[in-house]
Amino acid sequence: MTPEQKAAQSASIWERLEQNQAFKDATDILIYWSMDDEVQTPAFIDKWSALGKRFYLPSIQGDDLIVKLYDGKLHPGEQFGIPEPDGKPVTDLSPITLVLVPGRAFDAAGNRMGRGRGFYDRLLPQLPHAVKAGVCFDCQKLPCVPTDDNDIKMDFVI
Repeated sequence: MTPEQKAAQSASIWERLEQNQAFKDATDILIYWSMDDEVQTPAFIDKWSALGKRFYLPSIQGDDLIVKLYDGKLHPGEQFGIPEPDGKPVTDLSPITLVLVPGRAFDAAGNRMGRGRGFYDRLLPQLPHAVKAGVCFDCQKLPCVPTDDNDIKMDFVI
């Protein structure tokens, strides 16, 4: 996909999410800072941060994801070079009611294929109260993705 195609499709995906009740109701959202091949998040985060939503971003610590509050300041992450927030890990995840999860592929049943390291599959059980939404381009929606017992299903895919 060209940068223009990614930007246009990302904008369309975010417009659809903005109509979703789980997004409308959420004030605290765990989201990702997008890599080049993912639905682009920076403009969406900036827009809704200015409108009062609080965003949290994952930070890679060894083999795990920890959660940090996004305050507009980022530094290069430990792995993959993904920008991460400064600050201390958030230990109380109860305010987070929506989790937006990237993936390489999703299917209609909510199954997700990530990058193979299991980061989100270890993090998501800490957020049983939150709605989990897979975020992907249409070309990443497949009839079926392989799963195992450790995989966490999404509540919906946008």
